[in-house]
Amino acid sequence: MKVDDLVIDRQPFPSPNPKVNLYVLTYYSKGLQVKGLLAEPVGNEFYDGFLYLRGGIKGIGMVRPARIAQFASEGFIVFAPYYRGNRGGQGNEDFAGDDREDAYSAFDILKAHPRVRSHRVHIFGFSRGGIMALFTGVERQEATSIVTWGGVSDMVLTYMERKDMRRMMKRVIGGTPSKVPDSYKWRTPLYRAEEIKSPILIIHGEKDKNVTVDHAYRLEKRLKELGKKVESYYFPEYTHYFPPKVNRDIVKMVCKWMKQQ
Repeated sequence: MKVDDLVIDRQPFPSPNPKVNLYVLTYYSKGLQVKGLLAEPVGNEFYDGFLYLRGGIKGIGMVRPARIAQFASEGFIVFAPYYRGNRGGQGNEDFAGDDREDAYSAFDILKAHPRVRSHRVHIFGFSRGGIMALFTGVERQEATSIVTWGGVSDMVLTYMERKDMRRMMKRVIGGTPSKVPDSYKWRTPLYRAEEIKSPILIIHGEKDKNVTVDHAYRLEKRLKELGKKVESYYFPEYTHYFPPKVNRDIVKMVCKWMKQQ
C-alpha cells in the first residue's frame, strides 16, 4: 500500500521547532475522512515511525503540536490522529470504539511513509490512548513496540473510577457496564492481550487520579501471565502529569527504549 492510497490532503502547519516540519493530513479511515498531525524531521534521512495516540475525547486532550514535534526531534516520523469528528474530520468519536480504525489507518500511513526505515513503526498511547495503542498492537501485530503512559487498560475500571465521565460514557458507549457489558468488554484490550506480539513498556504515576495505577498493574499482570515481553516504570511521587524536566527525561528514555527494540 502507498501513502497516496490513504492520504487525501497534506497541508503545512506552523511548527514550534525549526528542525521539524508539521503537516495536517486528511486521510481515509473505513470510508471516513479524518485528520491528524504529521511531524517530520527536516531533511531526507530515514527514521522509525511513531504513532502517537492521544487521550481525552473531542477537545479534551487534543493533540499538541509541541508534543508531537518533541518526539520527532528525538529522531522519528510522528503521526498523531485527531480521531474522527475532530478538527473538521467526518464521523463521531466513540471512545475506543469504531474510532480505533483511525489509529489502524494512521499506522498504515506511517508504515508506507517513504522516509520510515524498514517498516519500523512504534505505537505510543497516553491516557485513553493506551487502549487505542493496545488495540492497534492487536490489529497490527508487526508493530515494533508499544508504549502506554498513564494508559487506560480496562474500560469498566474507568467507569467505576471516573464519576465525572459516566454521563459521557453512558451516552457514547450505550449505557452502564451492567446494562451493556459486551460494549465495555469490546473496548477493553485485556481480553485480547494474547494477540499482541510487540514488546510493551508501561509508564505510570502512582498518584494518578485520572487513570489510576491499577490500570497499569492489571495490564502488566495479564501480559506476564501470557509470557509477553513487558517492562514497567512506576513513579510513586507523580500524578497523571509529570513535571516538565521529568517529562523530558522520560521522553528521552522512551525514545531510546523504542530504538533498541
